[in-house]
Amino acid sequence: MISIQGVSTVFPPAEAPFTAVDNVSLEIPRGSIQGIIGFSGAGKSTLLRNINLLERPTNGRVVVDGTDLTSLNDEELRRARHQIGMIFQHFNLLNNRNAVENVELSLKFAGVAKKERRRRAHEALAIVDLADKAKAYPGQLSGGQKQRVAIARALATEPKVLLCDEPTSAVDPRTTASVLQYLSDINAQLGITTVIVTHEMNVVKAIADNVAVMEESRVVEQFDISALRNPSFTPATAIGRYLISDDITLDRKRQVRGTESASFGAPLKEASLV
Repeated sequence: MISIQGVSTVFPPAEAPFTAVDNVSLEIPRGSIQGIIGFSGAGKSTLLRNINLLERPTNGRVVVDGTDLTSLNDEELRRARHQIGMIFQHFNLLNNRNAVENVELSLKFAGVAKKERRRRAHEALAIVDLADKAKAYPGQLSGGQKQRVAIARALATEPKVLLCDEPTSAVDPRTTASVLQYLSDINAQLGITTVIVTHEMNVVKAIADNVAVMEESRVVEQFDISALRNPSFTPATAIGRYLISDDITLDRKRQVRGTESASFGAPLKEASLV
């Protein structure tokens, strides 16, 4: 369904070019949920934006449902993007528009007639159980409800692909479970191929079929989530082993910069991955 082939994205600042994505190839089957995980700065969000060409790759190809997006002109790309929904970390709702009007925006940009826009927006809100909040403004909604409006907005165009950029980072743990349940249900019921970028392994464990681990702009490891149920399974990379661990371990005996007592403002050594 999604084929990322040798994709690199290089940003050219005045001082020196910066490689955000470095020769990444990834195959994502139709109807699956793909997790992409890594620490901040690993390149995962840039890779996600490469899929719909919000960030055009410097090199490589991105093929979605048989169409090479990197070969399209601007008008063709705009039409192709109607089949790719996107959910952002911070909702991106307009405060002066109510829920149904926010959902309608994606359809308006797609050129859908007003009456049909309203029908499909209400339908999308019903999918995420927010039919009763259609006239509520963002300021009247909880964080979880705002994210569900954002999900409805992405679904309104009836996409084949759903891209999720840190969709649970701005909500509390209980709301995280709710948002993930809706995304899982949508995948199961509508068959939408879903890609989720996150730095939280518990999110990937809960919803994904497969996880790609990114470090320093590259995919360094990939494995099926089902492998985690095998007690003998151990990720091949240090970052993979670190990310699947549920524990936070501190070295309470180490000294800061060789002193016996720490003072505020003293720089700390980076913890190493083991």
